[in-house]
Amino acid sequence: MQSEMDIKIEMCEIGKRVYNRGMVAANDGNFSVKLSENEFLCTPTGVSKGFMTPEYICKVDAEGNVIEANEGFKPSSEIKMHMRVYKEREDVKAVVHAHPMYATTFAVCGLPLTERLCRKLFFLLGRFRLRSMELRLPWRFRMRYLNTSLTMMRYCLKTTAL
Repeated sequence: MQSEMDIKIEMCEIGKRVYNRGMVAANDGNFSVKLSENEFLCTPTGVSKGFMTPEYICKVDAEGNVIEANEGFKPSSEIKMHMRVYKEREDVKAVVHAHPMYATTFAVCGLPLTERLCRKLFFLLGRFRLRSMELRLPWRFRMRYLNTSLTMMRYCLKTTAL
Protein backbone atom coordinates (compact mmCIF):
# COMPACT_ATOMS: atom_id res chain seq x y z
CA MET A 1 0.00 0.00 0.00
CA GLN A 2 1.27 3.47 -0.93
CA SER A 3 1.95 6.03 1.76
CA GLU A 4 0.06 9.31 1.70
CA MET A 5 3.26 11.12 0.68
CA ASP A 6 3.78 8.70 -2.23
CA ILE A 7 0.24 9.43 -3.43
CA LYS A 8 0.87 13.20 -3.18
CA ILE A 9 4.06 12.80 -5.22
CA GLU A 10 2.17 10.77 -7.82
CA MET A 11 -0.57 13.42 -7.98
CA CYS A 12 2.09 16.04 -8.71
CA GLU A 13 3.55 13.85 -11.46
CA ILE A 14 0.08 13.40 -13.00
CA GLY A 15 -0.38 17.18 -12.78
CA LYS A 16 2.83 17.64 -14.81
CA ARG A 17 1.71 15.10 -17.41
CA VAL A 18 -1.75 16.64 -17.78
CA TYR A 19 -0.24 20.12 -18.06
CA ASN A 20 2.52 19.10 -20.51
CA ARG A 21 0.00 17.38 -22.77
CA GLY A 22 -2.16 20.49 -22.94
CA MET A 23 -5.10 18.94 -21.12
CA VAL A 24 -5.22 21.97 -18.79
CA ALA A 25 -4.07 25.56 -19.15
CA ALA A 26 -3.07 27.99 -16.42
CA ASN A 27 -4.90 26.87 -13.26
CA ASP A 28 -7.56 24.74 -14.98
CA GLY A 29 -8.59 21.29 -13.88
CA ASN A 30 -8.40 19.45 -10.61
CA PHE A 31 -8.13 15.93 -9.31
CA SER A 32 -8.59 13.91 -6.19
CA VAL A 33 -7.76 10.49 -4.70
CA LYS A 34 -9.80 8.48 -2.24
CA LEU A 35 -7.72 7.38 0.77
CA SER A 36 -10.55 5.94 2.86
CA GLU A 37 -14.30 6.32 3.24
CA ASN A 38 -13.84 9.73 4.83
CA GLU A 39 -10.42 10.96 3.66
CA PHE A 40 -9.50 12.30 0.24
CA LEU A 41 -6.53 14.14 -1.22
CA CYS A 42 -7.22 16.89 -3.74
CA THR A 43 -5.45 19.53 -5.75
CA PRO A 44 -5.70 23.12 -4.55
CA THR A 45 -7.54 25.94 -6.25
CA GLY A 46 -5.67 28.68 -8.07
CA VAL A 47 -2.56 26.61 -8.77
CA SER A 48 -1.13 25.34 -12.07
CA LYS A 49 -1.28 21.56 -11.97
CA GLY A 50 2.01 21.41 -13.87
CA PHE A 51 4.00 23.03 -11.08
CA MET A 52 2.62 21.47 -7.90
CA THR A 53 4.70 19.96 -5.13
CA PRO A 54 3.37 17.57 -2.44
CA GLU A 55 2.97 20.46 0.01
CA TYR A 56 0.24 21.90 -2.23
CA ILE A 57 -2.07 18.88 -1.90
CA CYS A 58 -5.01 19.26 0.50
CA LYS A 59 -6.87 16.62 2.52
CA VAL A 60 -10.66 16.78 2.85
CA ASP A 61 -13.43 14.67 4.35
CA ALA A 62 -16.36 13.12 2.47
CA GLU A 63 -18.27 16.41 2.71
CA GLY A 64 -15.40 18.39 1.19
CA ASN A 65 -14.43 20.01 4.49
CA VAL A 66 -10.72 20.67 4.98
CA ILE A 67 -8.93 18.20 7.23
CA GLU A 68 -5.44 19.38 6.35
CA ALA A 69 -4.04 22.10 4.07
CA ASN A 70 -0.85 24.11 4.22
CA GLU A 71 -1.14 27.87 4.62
CA GLY A 72 -2.11 29.57 1.37
CA PHE A 73 -3.74 26.47 -0.13
CA LYS A 74 -7.38 25.46 -0.14
CA PRO A 75 -9.19 22.64 -1.95
CA SER A 76 -10.51 23.05 -5.45
CA SER A 77 -13.84 24.84 -5.64
CA GLU A 78 -15.16 21.78 -7.49
CA ILE A 79 -14.40 19.29 -4.72
CA LYS A 80 -18.14 18.77 -4.12
CA MET A 81 -18.42 17.40 -7.68
CA HIS A 82 -15.66 14.90 -6.86
CA MET A 83 -17.41 13.90 -3.63
CA ARG A 84 -20.61 13.26 -5.59
CA VAL A 85 -18.72 10.93 -7.94
CA TYR A 86 -17.27 9.00 -5.00
CA LYS A 87 -20.69 8.79 -3.36
CA GLU A 88 -22.43 7.55 -6.51
CA ARG A 89 -19.66 5.17 -7.61
CA GLU A 90 -17.99 3.19 -4.84
CA ASP A 91 -15.60 1.63 -7.38
CA VAL A 92 -14.04 5.01 -8.22
CA LYS A 93 -10.76 5.63 -6.39
CA ALA A 94 -9.64 8.84 -8.17
CA VAL A 95 -11.15 11.66 -10.24
CA VAL A 96 -9.31 13.71 -12.87
CA HIS A 97 -11.12 16.78 -14.24
CA ALA A 98 -9.33 18.34 -17.20
CA HIS A 99 -10.21 20.66 -20.06
CA PRO A 100 -8.73 19.04 -23.20
CA MET A 101 -8.65 21.43 -26.15
CA TYR A 102 -10.66 19.29 -28.55
CA ALA A 103 -13.35 18.33 -26.06
CA THR A 104 -13.70 21.97 -25.00
CA THR A 105 -13.90 23.04 -28.64
CA PHE A 106 -16.67 20.54 -29.36
CA ALA A 107 -18.58 21.73 -26.29
CA VAL A 108 -18.24 25.42 -27.14
CA CYS A 109 -19.48 24.68 -30.67
CA GLY A 110 -22.43 22.73 -29.25
CA LEU A 111 -21.35 19.41 -30.76
CA PRO A 112 -21.55 16.21 -28.72
CA LEU A 113 -18.71 13.70 -28.84
CA THR A 114 -20.42 10.92 -30.75
CA GLU A 115 -19.51 7.40 -31.71
CA ARG A 116 -18.79 8.54 -35.27
CA LEU A 117 -16.12 10.98 -34.14
CA CYS A 118 -14.63 9.26 -31.11
CA ARG A 119 -15.32 5.55 -31.41
CA LYS A 120 -12.86 4.42 -28.69
CA LEU A 121 -14.08 6.99 -26.18
CA PHE A 122 -17.71 6.22 -26.97
CA PHE A 123 -17.08 2.49 -26.48
CA LEU A 124 -15.42 3.05 -23.10
CA LEU A 125 -17.61 5.80 -21.65
CA GLY A 126 -20.78 6.06 -23.72
CA ARG A 127 -22.28 9.31 -24.99
CA PHE A 128 -21.34 12.62 -23.40
CA ARG A 129 -23.97 15.16 -22.53
CA LEU A 130 -23.18 18.76 -23.33
CA ARG A 131 -23.43 21.36 -20.64
CA SER A 132 -24.61 24.84 -21.56
CA MET A 133 -21.60 27.11 -22.00
CA GLU A 134 -22.94 30.62 -21.51
CA LEU A 135 -19.92 32.87 -21.57
CA ARG A 136 -20.06 35.81 -19.21
CA LEU A 137 -17.77 38.05 -21.24
CA PRO A 138 -18.27 41.35 -23.07
CA TRP A 139 -19.58 40.85 -26.62
CA ARG A 140 -16.27 41.58 -28.41
CA PHE A 141 -14.50 38.94 -26.30
CA ARG A 142 -17.28 36.42 -26.89
CA MET A 143 -16.82 36.81 -30.62
CA ARG A 144 -13.05 36.36 -30.31
CA TYR A 145 -13.57 33.26 -28.15
CA LEU A 146 -16.13 31.83 -30.59
CA ASN A 147 -13.89 32.52 -33.62
CA THR A 148 -10.95 30.83 -31.88
CA SER A 149 -13.15 27.86 -31.03
CA LEU A 150 -14.45 27.56 -34.58
CA THR A 151 -10.88 27.68 -35.91
CA MET A 152 -9.91 24.93 -33.47
CA MET A 153 -13.02 23.00 -34.51
CA ARG A 154 -12.08 23.19 -38.21
CA TYR A 155 -8.61 21.90 -37.37
CA CYS A 156 -10.06 19.12 -35.23
CA LEU A 157 -12.40 18.01 -38.01
CA LYS A 158 -9.55 18.02 -40.52
CA THR A 159 -7.39 15.83 -38.30
CA THR A 160 -10.10 13.44 -37.10
CA ALA A 161 -11.16 10.49 -39.25
CA LEU A 162 -14.89 10.85 -39.81
